[in-house]
Amino acid sequence: MTTRRSGLGRGLESLIPIDPQGTAPGGLLEVPVDRIQVNPDQPRTRFDDQALEEMAASIKEVGVLQPIVVTGDENGYVLIAGERRWRAAKRAGLSVIPAVVREATGRSTLVEALVENVQRQDLTPLEEAHAYQDLLENFGMTQEQVADRVGKSRPTISNTLRLLQLPQAVQELVDAGDLSAGHARALVGLEDAKYATHLAQRAVDDGWSVRQMEDAVRLRKEAEKPVARGVRELRPVEIIELEKRLTDQLGAQVKINYRNEKGKVEIRFGNLGELERIYRMFSG
Repeated sequence: MTTRRSGLGRGLESLIPIDPQGTAPGGLLEVPVDRIQVNPDQPRTRFDDQALEEMAASIKEVGVLQPIVVTGDENGYVLIAGERRWRAAKRAGLSVIPAVVREATGRSTLVEALVENVQRQDLTPLEEAHAYQDLLENFGMTQEQVADRVGKSRPTISNTLRLLQLPQAVQELVDAGDLSAGHARALVGLEDAKYATHLAQRAVDDGWSVRQMEDAVRLRKEAEKPVARGVRELRPVEIIELEKRLTDQLGAQVKINYRNEKGKVEIRFGNLGELERIYRMFSG
């Protein structure tokens, strides 16, 4: 089994120096798997069942190649890093697992656990966002400090945190892997949560690109712009949806001006050739 590297090219060794003999500052032990508890601050909440089965099969063949990291408490041990390996070892029927035992250091240990897990590539965008939020709210770190610790830019941290502003239904689509973080970020700022959810589901069903999502959001925001005297006139969702469908169908920007059950349809074209193309579509 190949040891997973984080996106920064740094593995467990960057946090816990391990010498060639396999020892570590806290000591390497064979720890009973049933005396280990999951870290409550672990950001990852989803584990791929098939991937765990494959890891368990590998462990049965060659054992656990990289120790997990734990800290002791009154009930046994708490995981700092290596929950996937621990879960797979349990599936493989192991009674003990190699572990580096770190001395409990309170808040710094929890921060280290969060940072170590964020640096791995298998967190969902929402799990990553919640981890950043924990570092900000529970440990008093700034976005700049979080960025420095995980090796990412501050705008990246900020953009990831914006996902937590989305409606719960949209977050669930992202967490399930049905909607990308890029699609979801385009929805941030829409005041109508119901319409944001509608666009998210439409993007999933129709396979929208991020650009298509951004265009749909832009059209909605234009419709929400305040009119005279600060009164906001919201265009009906059905009109906006029809406008979008016509634009996609004709390959040209379509604008529907609608009020009091009446209105007009405006089709924009760039040259006579494009106008002729649109005419031929209507004439069949």
